Amino acid sequence: MDTKKALDFETVELDDRNDALVIIDQTLLPNEFTYLHLKTREEIWEAISELRVRGAPAIGIAAAYGMYLGLKSSAACDFNSFYKELKKIKEYLASSRPTAVNLFWALDRMEACARNNRSRSISEIKELLLKEAEEIKAEDIRVSKSIGEYGLSLLRPNDGLLTHCNAGQLATAKYGTATAPIYLGTERGYNFKVFADETRPLLQGARLTAFELNRAGVDVTLICDNMAATVMANGWVQAVLVGCDRVAANGDTANKIGTLGVAILAKNYGIPFYVCAPTSTIDMDCPTGKDIHIELRKPEEVTDKWYARPMAPKDVNVFNPAFDVTENKFITAIITEYGIARPPFQPSLVEIFSKKATGRMQFSNI
Repeated sequence: MDTKKALDFETVELDDRNDALVIIDQTLLPNEFTYLHLKTREEIWEAISELRVRGAPAIGIAAAYGMYLGLKSSAACDFNSFYKELKKIKEYLASSRPTAVNLFWALDRMEACARNNRSRSISEIKELLLKEAEEIKAEDIRVSKSIGEYGLSLLRPNDGLLTHCNAGQLATAKYGTATAPIYLGTERGYNFKVFADETRPLLQGARLTAFELNRAGVDVTLICDNMAATVMANGWVQAVLVGCDRVAANGDTANKIGTLGVAILAKNYGIPFYVCAPTSTIDMDCPTGKDIHIELRKPEEVTDKWYARPMAPKDVNVFNPAFDVTENKFITAIITEYGIARPPFQPSLVEIFSKKATGRMQFSNI
């Protein structure tokens, strides 16, 4: 077991010298802490598809590095030939996961970088693509910490917090989104008590969130998903913090399956429900949550995974959506790196993007 503190490890990094994307294989956590060195586009596609790297920001970073590595060895002599290769790699990597908007955002950004520099030499474009991928990662760190600062402004010392799935360091380059306020608060002596939903069927809360918070010294208690109502009824939760994979223009959000149930419970018990969302996950071209494509995954994740033998009747029908959509009426606020959006979300998200257009975060010293 790796003994580094929670914020010391690298979730996604580039080993440019050895032409490799280096990730933690999150399917092996918490029992094995193993780095994978991915050198082909097929290996990178498989890692994203099979959740070896996961979390919207981390997926975007992995895809950006993947595009760079795929083009690094290109023998193209002219831009048109190079651009055809780029488009092919982009289309291939984009097919790995259909819901996380960061994947497409990062690939679009890399494509724009190449297209905007078409007059340069191919070698120069390759260098610019590397810089763009590195900036996507560096920007994610700044974004996560800014979300943490805004999120912390909504919390009080000794609060009980509940989170679902993993929107932590393992889902980003650093700090996480929903966990960023927790990490910053812990550094400042807030003494939070965190309840982590296990997050069936892939157990990201149990395997990942509980793992990283526990080793960071956070007071974290693991609960089964169906225990959230009880801890809320007991008065142990003062706020819910979750991440998201896509935010629609009206403030509906897609996050890991089970988030909708948590939001409904929080509404019932009068507990604020906060969605921590980088602006890169906000899709203003997507009108409502009904327009978000929800990925359906293998039945075996429900019936067989984690068990020594199947725990359901053979050939039983299984419905296994990876995400659900939380309607905006259940959301207290959406916390971004450029501020906090509150209902009604359509105009408040537009205001967030107006702030983003200035190019300056309030917490610009981070």
